[in-house]
Amino acid sequence: MLSVSMLTYLTVTFSTEGARPSEVATRLQSLGFEPTTGNYDFVYRWDRNAKVEDALWLADKVQAALRGMSVLFEVETLTEG
Repeated sequence: MLSVSMLTYLTVTFSTEGARPSEVATRLQSLGFEPTTGNYDFVYRWDRNAKVEDALWLADKVQAALRGMSVLFEVETLTEG
């Protein structure tokens, strides 16, 4: 059986009036995100096949964690396998 891994990528847009990038990174890492390079800022590696509901649950967690920090974020969940 072929193993399929799911990845959720996160891009963050900072504001000069918002939280420091290091504070944002600390909050995201507490949710399980890892900093990455390239087109995205962070990646979340699912330990199972994620569904749309799972990706929305994670996006809700990100929003709650970043509330009040004056940053914008964008998520993209992909299958890699």
